[in-house]
Amino acid sequence: MTNLEHLGLAVNDLEAATALYTTLLGAAPYKKEHVASENVDTVFFRVGGSKIELLAGTSPDSAITKFLARKPEGIHHVAFEVDDIWAEMARLRGEGFVLLNEEPKHGADNKLVCFVHPKSAAGVLVELCQTIAD
Repeated sequence: MTNLEHLGLAVNDLEAATALYTTLLGAAPYKKEHVASENVDTVFFRVGGSKIELLAGTSPDSAITKFLARKPEGIHHVAFEVDDIWAEMARLRGEGFVLLNEEPKHGADNKLVCFVHPKSAAGVLVELCQTIAD
C-alpha cells in the first residue's frame, strides 16, 4: 500500500454535506460523480495528499443507504492506494483477510477497487484503490 487515498464518509444529504465540507475545508470539491454500479453519488475534496469522499445512496439497495439505516452519518471506509490491486488482493487473501470482491471493480474517481471485510480488519471497511491508466 502506497498512500492513504481517501476517507469515505456516508451522508444522508449530499448537498448539505457538500456545503458543510466546503466551508470546513475552505475549498470546493474537485469532482462529483454518480457510480451506477454502487447506486451512490460521490463528491471528492482534496486535503493535502489525501481526499475526503462524501457518499450518498441513490436507491434502497445501495450499501450506503443500508449502512445509514443502521448507523449515523460518518466514516464508512478507509481507502489505500495500491500499485497492483491484483497482487495486493492475492497477498491479503494469503494472509487470511476476507475480501468482499472476487475481482476488482470500477469505482469512483477513475479507480479499480476492492473491499476488505470489516470482520477481518478490526471492524474497519478497507478499500483498495488502483488508478486506472488513461
